[in-house]
Amino acid sequence: MRNSLAITEFLAECRTRVLLDVRSPGEYAHGHIPGAISFPLFSDEERAQVGTFYKQKGAEAAMELGLEFVGPKMADFVRRARKLAPGRQLAVHCWRGGQRSGSMAWLLRQAGFDVVTLEGGYKTYRRQVIDQLNHTSLSFRVVGGRTGSGKTKILHALQQSGEQIIDLEGLARHKGSAFGFIGEAPQPTVEQFENDLFDAIGRLDAGRRIWIENESRSIGRVYIPEGFWLKMRTSPLFNIEVPDETRIQNLLADYTATVKSDLAAAFLKIDKKLGGQHLKTALEALENDDFATAARVALRYYDKTYQHGLDSNPSSEIRRLEFEDGNPEKIARFLVDRF
Repeated sequence: MRNSLAITEFLAECRTRVLLDVRSPGEYAHGHIPGAISFPLFSDEERAQVGTFYKQKGAEAAMELGLEFVGPKMADFVRRARKLAPGRQLAVHCWRGGQRSGSMAWLLRQAGFDVVTLEGGYKTYRRQVIDQLNHTSLSFRVVGGRTGSGKTKILHALQQSGEQIIDLEGLARHKGSAFGFIGEAPQPTVEQFENDLFDAIGRLDAGRRIWIENESRSIGRVYIPEGFWLKMRTSPLFNIEVPDETRIQNLLADYTATVKSDLAAAFLKIDKKLGGQHLKTALEALENDDFATAARVALRYYDKTYQHGLDSNPSSEIRRLEFEDGNPEKIARFLVDRF
């Protein structure tokens, strides 16, 4: 096998190797290949100094400075690698597939590791991510419905029945509304969200249909790639309708354990669209632990927003499916059996 691999072959090798990202911690935090371990050759400060030397004094001076930084760390690199990869099978990449990954790969090979590197580095990986997400040919089935319809639960019930899904809100760590941050871990960067979405797709069978939840292009602070989102918008949409009381109960189940100040902050985000009197009603309801009334106020706004999106949806196939019972398992079985 060649030591330097093209992107597809490299990612295939990563399934059986420990993947080390030798870029700086800051680069890694901004976005990385899912599953990669941060294994920086330089700290952020060292990388900045080497870059400055390169611009001011040339490549040779920058290389000498880099060697000064790396030299004392070499033994520790080997020790750490042995702990991370006892089988000594490694994949290594940097930003462009140049000196950083090449230097680390050389060192680890001298220590007895089997190492492959990525041609073109993380830059090539990102190009692949953007291209595939914006030109996807996947077959989507979109689960829609007004706020509180239980769409995410239906999606997971579909997965339990053997269907393929992509949980965009799970990847975004956000439920998609002004309240969507509540109870979630901090959101990934837009770049990391795209990487995670690309990785999730790579685990699916592209020849089979994939169920996905109806979303606006933004989910909190991240964005669905435009081409991917347009593909969603033109795919068959199954609009789930359940009784309003079921929707209220779903929202109460999701949010009543939440700190009330977080709920109040979410209402304040939509104050202009709610109107002053509705906002006052919602905040007073929260203060009195009347979560059902607060939920009804929120739904008044979100129902209008959802209907506007539905009216402008370009899909040629929109099915309205009404259920008296909002049980997600029953709805999932219906979708699988009928469509």
